Amino acid sequence: MDDQRLLRYSRQILLPEIDISGQQRLLESAVAVFGLGGLGSPVALYLAAAGVGRLVLVDFDEVELSNLQRQIIHLTADLGRPKVESARDRLRALNPEVRVDTVPRLLASAALDELIEDVDLVVDCTDNFPTRFGLNAACWRARKPLVSGAAIRFEGQVSVYFPGQGDSPCYRCLYDDGPGTTETCSQTGVVAPLLGIIGSVQALETIKVLTGIGEPLTGRLLVLDGLRMEWRNLRFKRAPDCPVCGQQPPT
Repeated sequence: MDDQRLLRYSRQILLPEIDISGQQRLLESAVAVFGLGGLGSPVALYLAAAGVGRLVLVDFDEVELSNLQRQIIHLTADLGRPKVESARDRLRALNPEVRVDTVPRLLASAALDELIEDVDLVVDCTDNFPTRFGLNAACWRARKPLVSGAAIRFEGQVSVYFPGQGDSPCYRCLYDDGPGTTETCSQTGVVAPLLGIIGSVQALETIKVLTGIGEPLTGRLLVLDGLRMEWRNLRFKRAPDCPVCGQQPPT
């Protein structure tokens, strides 16, 4: 590691849990961030700043005025631009040595599997259940860790799903596809700083998994009530009848 890198990442390298070896693992890692909105903005910024070597940004949307209240990676001058391009420019300005690849479209099953096979970890920052279910199943097929976050109104949550690590449950162990799972921020609203909090937790969990330190939120759902500023840590197990990680393997 050269002197410039040692200086840039010095505050992380000082941590005995990370040290030079952990920083090197980050520099050699590849992470896919799905969704460059309110959660994906802080996730991508913190991972680039931390020195994750390659970031793959996936989002089909363009920057709109209503995004700017919370999607802090985009600027007013970016209105009408693809979000992946706007985000790429911010990340390159922040840390030029991080490789940033962009995917400005929805991915079909085969393309999704191919992308996930090519990275070390996936961060789900999307805002709808069909996409979350698809990412969960694809990560389980590829045996790649998934860091999932969600935020709405004043409430947020984060968990880590780690296929192949012990008896880790998956996202579908918590949620089915029945009624009552279709609320979005565009329908009910969300307070801006909440997304920064949840996205920052996702970024921290990503760094922990990539470097192999601490205890990731595997089998645990961390829930924040922003109005009361109270955290709850809920434990859950793999569901035997889960269609993804239960008795039958995913198809």
